[in-house]
Amino acid sequence: MIILPQVPLYVIAIICGLLSFFVTRLSMPRIIKKLENADIVGKDLHKSWKPIVAEMGGFGILFGFIIGMFSGIYMHDLLAFPLCVVLIVILLVGLIGIADDLLVLSSKEKLFLLFLAGIPLIWAAPQDVGILYLISIPIALSIGSNLTNMLAGLNGIESGLGIISLSSLTIACIILSKYDVTIISMSMLGALIAFLYFNKYPAKIFPGDTGTLIIGAAIVSIAFIGRVKLIALIVLMPNIIDAAMKFYSAGVMERQQFKPTQVDDEGNLIRPEQGFKSLIRFVLRKPISEKQAVRIIWSIGIIFGLIGIIVALTMPGVLENKVLGNFLHFKETFYHI
Repeated sequence: MIILPQVPLYVIAIICGLLSFFVTRLSMPRIIKKLENADIVGKDLHKSWKPIVAEMGGFGILFGFIIGMFSGIYMHDLLAFPLCVVLIVILLVGLIGIADDLLVLSSKEKLFLLFLAGIPLIWAAPQDVGILYLISIPIALSIGSNLTNMLAGLNGIESGLGIISLSSLTIACIILSKYDVTIISMSMLGALIAFLYFNKYPAKIFPGDTGTLIIGAAIVSIAFIGRVKLIALIVLMPNIIDAAMKFYSAGVMERQQFKPTQVDDEGNLIRPEQGFKSLIRFVLRKPISEKQAVRIIWSIGIIFGLIGIIVALTMPGVLENKVLGNFLHFKETFYHI
């Protein structure tokens, strides 16, 4: 039985997004206070005065997302099974983020645990796919979660990029009539928008791995359930470029080996003379303020987000093109292997 059969899916998605926004917005001040009282804090190294800021703000994002998703399940229970699967996956990824924030997991441990967390997503995959496609789901979730976790460290950069990516992905899904997965994207989007108010410069709280990992997990879940993997790949391109630069310049490094970006006497960020390359350090070819650096990274995210939307707009015409149509037919065979 559908609880609200007269309400379109996109309206339900908007309701879920609004609920997640208000839950996160109202809960964050108390979460910040509780984290500070529990001494779950860290130094903001990118400011000359090194303020002490609450960490693990992903609790608030996760809380809002859960309420949004439960609302979607209640309002349209024909989608209850895939939505519950995604909710379980995001909760597992959130738990891994909590463990990483508190215990500092190694890269191998985190990748393996994220792979395990992505296994339940297999049960929400389309029924007509093969074993290779199914195996690729937890692998993609593990990689995608780490991508949104790596491009981080500046006030608002993670939550802002998450908002840009999920906004673009949501618009693309609406264009392609993938209204079911907009419940997932809007639930995460609403929570991130509310969180950004507290995470933007000067940050009152950091998301921690608890927050950054679940952003990537949500994007990958939407990509596979909604079959919008190409668009998800495009909107994640800033994170992919950042990861590629780091791996090319330094291989796999643990966070303890990272030398943080430095701050000059005027409060501008300057990159170290030696060390790994990254998208942030590419932006810091000359000293600029933290706010400027974040805005440039956001701008890069917006460019790729717009490309993703343009791709979604052109997709209906792709099938009319014989060459591209044959390519898509070839790609479809992968699903059945």
